Amino acid sequence: MPPSEQARWFTEEVQPHEPALRAYLQARFPTLEEHDDIVQETYARLLRAQSNGGVRYPKAFLFTAARNVAFDLFRRRGAKPTEAVTDLVELTVLEDRPGVGEQLDQTYELEVLADAVRALPDRCRQVIMLRYLDGLAYKEIAVQLGISAETVKVHMAKGMRRCAAFFAERGLLEIAPPTTGEATP
Repeated sequence: MPPSEQARWFTEEVQPHEPALRAYLQARFPTLEEHDDIVQETYARLLRAQSNGGVRYPKAFLFTAARNVAFDLFRRRGAKPTEAVTDLVELTVLEDRPGVGEQLDQTYELEVLADAVRALPDRCRQVIMLRYLDGLAYKEIAVQLGISAETVKVHMAKGMRRCAAFFAERGLLEIAPPTTGEATP
């Protein structure tokens, strides 16, 4: 990609997500003071991946790469991503609600899950939804759809593989490093 096209891509597809990325880092890794360094390393990884074959989903790549950079930083330090609370008496407020970063994560992951299910072939989608939304057993699904239990198993396996591939493409599923030279966050 020519430098001017790469600059346009970065400005239009990546930079608009920086405020959300910084909020995510602050909420998810409040003990880290190096958020600027994490953002810069994330951008470097994103640009390397883009030049090595393209990034289909810049936002997903950005958040996944930032999380991985933060975890790498903790590993290098030998520290854990959260601090242990030793004296609960000093805590004046405990809140059960997820923070902004977690809410962004959950919302995005639910959107991707819905997209993954919508992208499945019709019969496969029916089987997945009957299993996970209605809680039906394979035999019950088979009776309801008029197919064999073995066919239900085939559709389940196919649907799970396709959903896993869908999640991996968007950076939501950790997969082993590729051996074919593909880029990962």
